[in-house]
Amino acid sequence: CAWVYSMVVLGGVTRLTRSGLSMTDWKFVEKPPLTAEDWDAEFAKYKESPEYKKTNTWMTVDDFKFIYWMEWGHRQWGRARGRTKY
Repeated sequence: CAWVYSMVVLGGVTRLTRSGLSMTDWKFVEKPPLTAEDWDAEFAKYKESPEYKKTNTWMTVDDFKFIYWMEWGHRQWGRARGRTKY
């Protein structure tokens, strides 16, 4: 029950920070960007998304990193739950 509550809270924070569509690829196993070059490549993909073009054109790479980590954490938390439950 606590895990579900934490997932709802994390999901809510992810949505309130508008982080939900920051990850352009939906891979089951995903390695986050770690180098400056990786971040630049990931941000370039995000810049092609409708979300960026419509609402986030002001965003810098550092702003993008914040929303990316929010969404990445939300996905990893959900996957961890799936591994422990099933």
